[in-house]
Amino acid sequence: MRSRGFTLLEVLVAMAIFAVVSALAYGGLMVVLNQRELGETQARDWRDMQFAMQLISRDLQQLQPRPVRDEIGDRHEPPILARPGAPYALELTRGGWTNPAAQPRATLQRVAYRIEDAELQRIYWPVLDRTLSTAPVVTVLLEDIDRIEIRIMDRQGTWHTQWPPPGLAGESALFTLPRAVEFAIESPRFGRVWRLLETSP
Repeated sequence: MRSRGFTLLEVLVAMAIFAVVSALAYGGLMVVLNQRELGETQARDWRDMQFAMQLISRDLQQLQPRPVRDEIGDRHEPPILARPGAPYALELTRGGWTNPAAQPRATLQRVAYRIEDAELQRIYWPVLDRTLSTAPVVTVLLEDIDRIEIRIMDRQGTWHTQWPPPGLAGESALFTLPRAVEFAIESPRFGRVWRLLETSP
């Protein structure tokens, strides 16, 4: 009895069906992998945003009434400083700077935040009363950031876009702490993310 094999046409049809099924399976796999990569990227971005906001929150919640000398040494800056158009959007003196190595330094720290080259940067100095030769330590917290906005509430409940507010001068400007600070970050990826923090009792 003669055995019957597949005809050429049958083989071609089977190969065509296999190719179509393989292409569909590959396309589905690529969609799943792309969605997974996108999800991981978004999760990483939000983790970075959460870390940045937590760091900013800790800095503001540990605000201390310690003025600092400016780089020239001829005047003092208040414990918290916010001036639209200044090199730093926000600058402040914070406490709680841990010192596990017992280095000869204070537990207070002068920190600042700014946007440069679309990066949200946190800057701190190794000493409170820095000079022109004091090198800052710069850390990039977030990328692709459009701007940051600062609003500061005084003890009477009035909001200001700069601190010390107009009309506050002398000793009052150097030692008066605000009641609360609102810190907002705007970017294409996150939209507007903000925190409102009480800074003093």
